[in-house]
Amino acid sequence: MNVGITGIAYALPAREVPTAELQRRVATASGLMLPPRMFEQASGIRRRRIAADDEYASDLAIDAATKVLAEAGRDPLDIDLLLFASATRDMTEPATAHVVQAALGSRAHAMDITNACNSFLNGIDLARSMILAGRAGRALVVTGETPTRAMRPRLDGLAQARSAFAGFTFGDGGAAVLVEPVATGGILDVDTETHSEHWAAGGIFGGGSRHPRGDEHTYFTGDGHRLRRIFEQIGAGLIERVALRTGYGWDDYAKVLVHQVTLPYLDRFVQVTGVPRDKLEITVTELGNMASATLGVQLARVRPQLEAGDRVLLVGLGGGVSLMTMVWEVS
Repeated sequence: MNVGITGIAYALPAREVPTAELQRRVATASGLMLPPRMFEQASGIRRRRIAADDEYASDLAIDAATKVLAEAGRDPLDIDLLLFASATRDMTEPATAHVVQAALGSRAHAMDITNACNSFLNGIDLARSMILAGRAGRALVVTGETPTRAMRPRLDGLAQARSAFAGFTFGDGGAAVLVEPVATGGILDVDTETHSEHWAAGGIFGGGSRHPRGDEHTYFTGDGHRLRRIFEQIGAGLIERVALRTGYGWDDYAKVLVHQVTLPYLDRFVQVTGVPRDKLEITVTELGNMASATLGVQLARVRPQLEAGDRVLLVGLGGGVSLMTMVWEVS
């Protein structure tokens, strides 16, 4: 059986915030004199979308899911597996998948999948596996990311600015895909690599049993330079394995979609891997780091350009740390 992606849609909050405005807010609240355009120059991010105060991760997922079902001509009751695959969620309990399902009117088996910025790719892989195992016939995988909630509104000094800076790269967004059996093509290859010894290099450490309460632990904290070095050291090997296993080179892909943290990160990926830049779909400059929604938004944007038989390589990078690749051929 071949299993593939048969529908894709994305959703963005209406509110757009320039990075210069974000820096002014943080500098004013902190009483700091920050160099002009420091956030933008360090990240390459000019603006991003930020959810309204009464707009939640589930809202972005519901928006994208509603679009993909309408475009595919599917009723919510046609779905028998619903996965909310996201780094952020509405609450600790119950699973945000139930919030999405209640809004859609589906009766599918529903659950949350979370693995930092690889959550959405993990969700697609799990949906495919469940279908191949005969546990599901058609799956809806959704993500709704609101990581901007984890940006510090003020800084105590430049030392804290360094540990909090990765949080100022965030933007909000959502995406949804239908996953089901297809006659040809589909998801051809999946690979993962996990180096959990680096779990403490960055994250949002509150909300669990370690730090159940307190705002201090609800903000993103991490060492961006350390994370970049880790991904550089282990990422190239994953790309080489895909090429050896599949026999595909860069010319065999219509698009190469990569999780995008900052523009310098992406530039370094191009330098290390040699991927032709025209194969990329660059979203980080206008939308920021949308956590696991990044690849979903990119995939939805390039889908109209793709034809049957075109292949797409998706490359995921997630805190923890984990890396993931997926090769998809359009059916």
